[in-house]
Amino acid sequence: MSENSNVIRVPGSQRIYNRNKLLIVLLVPLMMSLMQVSSINTALTTIQHSLSASDSDIQWMISGYALAIGIVLVPSGRLGDIFGRSGAFVTGLAIFSIASLLIGLSNDPLHLNLLRLAQGFGSGVLSPQTTGLIQQYFQGRDRARAFGYFGLVVSASVAAGPVLSGGLIQILGPEIGWRASFILNFPIGIIGILLAFFWLPFGKERRTIGPRKDAVEAEYEAAEIAKGNRPVRRNPQTKIDLDPCGMVLLAVAVLAIMLPFMVKDRPWFYTIVLAGMALMAVWILWEKRYKERGGFPMVDLDLFKITTFRYGTAIVSIFFLGMTSIWAIFLIFLQNAMGATPFELGLFSVPNSILSAVASLWAGKYAVERGRSIQFWSVLMYLVGLLGIIGMTFLAEQGMNYWWYVIPTLLMGIGSGAMGAANQTQAMLDVPASSGGTAGGVLQTGQRMSTAIGIALVTAVFFAARGPLQPDGTGGQWHFGLIIAFMVISAILFVDMLICLVFWRKGIAESQTSKS
Repeated sequence: MSENSNVIRVPGSQRIYNRNKLLIVLLVPLMMSLMQVSSINTALTTIQHSLSASDSDIQWMISGYALAIGIVLVPSGRLGDIFGRSGAFVTGLAIFSIASLLIGLSNDPLHLNLLRLAQGFGSGVLSPQTTGLIQQYFQGRDRARAFGYFGLVVSASVAAGPVLSGGLIQILGPEIGWRASFILNFPIGIIGILLAFFWLPFGKERRTIGPRKDAVEAEYEAAEIAKGNRPVRRNPQTKIDLDPCGMVLLAVAVLAIMLPFMVKDRPWFYTIVLAGMALMAVWILWEKRYKERGGFPMVDLDLFKITTFRYGTAIVSIFFLGMTSIWAIFLIFLQNAMGATPFELGLFSVPNSILSAVASLWAGKYAVERGRSIQFWSVLMYLVGLLGIIGMTFLAEQGMNYWWYVIPTLLMGIGSGAMGAANQTQAMLDVPASSGGTAGGVLQTGQRMSTAIGIALVTAVFFAARGPLQPDGTGGQWHFGLIIAFMVISAILFVDMLICLVFWRKGIAESQTSKS
């Protein structure tokens, strides 16, 4: 980018901001929050011994964080769109950082899990502001490039999380190491907050709560002219309109849908999913009626009339439904069936993550013009890699060294990296900047819900196909379990690939129509 393209001028403000600095402030905290999803997996056993935590406590250390994020994403995106995304971002970062510090000082499983909820809340507040600020201050190829870096951060976080926490435990010892993996977020967060006050456009970015005054005035004038009257100049005052009922309905619906898939030791919880789906339908009706009555709904459902956003949300949600459970199952298989050590497991995903990061940066350069086709080829490449693992599993039963599995995972890394950058760019391509945070929250909420459902569904298939173990933990058809589980994921990704193809062909048809 040229030097001038890095300049950001905020209306009503004399200050000049720099896009590169803005991106640094946004992406480093995002990486911290994403690393907390994967880094805790390496530390779970250590934490359990350190705090004498039960299996249920350990389950909530994973689930509570993800659940809190899923609940607050859309409401916090909406609040950022209204009150100012920079302020919301710093608020979320402060909550996340303080909670991280207190988690590292915890000596009780209950306190730790409550703080994990607070940490997830903070992460859920800052995440959609990242998308919204990129949407607001980057355009065209610069925006696609920014989302390419966004995808790079996601890929790097997945790889770096377990390595960081495992390394700290190895260097500092079990008791101090797991605590340091959380406490480290605090000084980085404080530095991020200080830089945010210098590098983020506070103050003047806030817009009128509710419909903009000029939009309201234009609507009034058009109505008066249509009646044959001469409009009188006025200064309308729009009221604060947060749509609290819509916020509560959506939060409870997301909670009801996600919770049963995270608390797996209570099968009757799955009946709550039906209530969640019913509440989601009620929420949709509420948002429609709220707008018809002149209100300013939390999510303007007209967003889904935007072709790129509608298809982008569907594509990435289905993609996450399939792919997010792959590594959890695969690493369990490698350790139990193939004898891989924890250190080897940490190294196993590194090549995949590196290629994912490279593919993300590459896709960011072409995501505006070729984003639809990139999504199709990304899913296809991921699917080919997955089928490669299935084929190699038959050979693994005959004694194949498990390091050969790295080859198909490279294809999966390229596919996931390119998909992330292309999908994020295409989904947000036609979204108005004023709704960037809300749209980003909706997009990420779909991913979180799909992740919870996909992991519960596919791991259940995996363990059912594996069969029971002997009392000493031996036995089980690990190879068969992996093959069946990955075939289920392949079917999901095949459906996703067909949707990508429809989206791609629709773009070709629209292009031909516009030329003619």
